[in-house]
Amino acid sequence: MFIYSLRASTLKFFAVIGVAIATLITLIAFIPAYGQENTAVGASGEIRYDGIKNNDDRVEFLAQFGWSVESEPVESAEVSIPAEFDKVFMQYNEIQKRQGLDLSKYKKKNVMRYTYKITNYEGFDGTVYANILVYRNKVIGGDVCSADIKGFLHGLEK
Repeated sequence: MFIYSLRASTLKFFAVIGVAIATLITLIAFIPAYGQENTAVGASGEIRYDGIKNNDDRVEFLAQFGWSVESEPVESAEVSIPAEFDKVFMQYNEIQKRQGLDLSKYKKKNVMRYTYKITNYEGFDGTVYANILVYRNKVIGGDVCSADIKGFLHGLEK
């Protein structure tokens, strides 16, 4: 059995500490933060999906897409994202994925759904609603749909 001992000089000790700090700073600079995943670039510029704490924030969020909505939601309800997606929910999640969102990350979670009446939808005479799904002050999903039985459903982009 051999035992080695090494005595580092003060200069070597501070050099190693300096290299470790430089490496740590480099890693912090190049690794993206988790909180920044909820931004996307839409037709009107950068869209912010986080910081949705109250009704004014939700109305302002929809305005980023060019939608004018009534000041109060038509409905607000707590909904559950299912653990297993059926065919309809998979199709709805495909709409979310096309706009940079994914509901599969939120399976088994309870989220708030806010429904607003859109007042500036062009090319359609009927009632049109915007739905947004909010979880922990972040919009995790949303759509624009008509109230007609033969209506439409699409993402939040105009």
